[in-house]
Amino acid sequence: MRHTPKATMTTQQIQCIEAAWLDRDQLKQADVLEAINHTIEELDKGRLRVAEKINQEWVTHDWVKKAVILYFPTRTMETSHAGPLEFHDKMALKRDYAALGIRVVPHAVARYGAYVAGGVIMMPSYINIGAYVDEGTMVDTWATVGSCAQIGKHVHLSGGVGIGGVLEPVQASPVIIEDHCFIGSRSIVVEGVIVREEAVLGANVVLTQSTKIIDVSGPEPVEHKAEIPPRSVVIPGSYTKHFPAGSYQVPCALIIGKRKASTDKKTSLNQALREHHVAV
Repeated sequence: MRHTPKATMTTQQIQCIEAAWLDRDQLKQADVLEAINHTIEELDKGRLRVAEKINQEWVTHDWVKKAVILYFPTRTMETSHAGPLEFHDKMALKRDYAALGIRVVPHAVARYGAYVAGGVIMMPSYINIGAYVDEGTMVDTWATVGSCAQIGKHVHLSGGVGIGGVLEPVQASPVIIEDHCFIGSRSIVVEGVIVREEAVLGANVVLTQSTKIIDVSGPEPVEHKAEIPPRSVVIPGSYTKHFPAGSYQVPCALIIGKRKASTDKKTSLNQALREHHVAV
């Protein structure tokens, strides 16, 4: 049975989106356009999510991603202005930040259709359509949150962090950063990788579906795939891989320990790295 997120979407509207996905000529129909527009509105308000945690497991709603993709061809290019700045795009920008309780520093940009919760601070940064950024999160300078990425509460995305977006294939899971994580400067998380609660990534960590994630904190290495366990402290590393042309060092991610339970959450993000002599 399909699980529908808590939102004002009807079964008929979902069926309209599914039908238009198979037959793009239906994008001319008023009921289809209404269903797509309503989906984007619900995403923008945070009443609907591309992915949500159900019984401790993340579930991706592919019909929501289909609605986001179908939204693009229904839009026309328009010119808009923000003071002296000019934009020319199909997508509107978010508005009413003061009423939403969001601090937005020039030149931060979030697209309409992205949910940004109260208490979020957006330094000059970018949040794309379909993304979900929960309360108290810091999106630091030149950090990017890609389409449909899910960012938890009180996360710190440091300067230059790249959180990848994903629209197609529609069954692909988005990047998920759970609550109270710290993502160090210039780190990159893409291809549906999950970073679990309170994990800490040092500067320049790169996580993809093919990245080896190796826990080296115990007597024997333990390898993880596409997921950082809760409270892990992670740094960039390398391992030797053999090719026909010779042996070369290939990047990996090393789990070198855990955040201490005794450390207050507000200070442990940087402190966890300092305890392991890792650059932030």
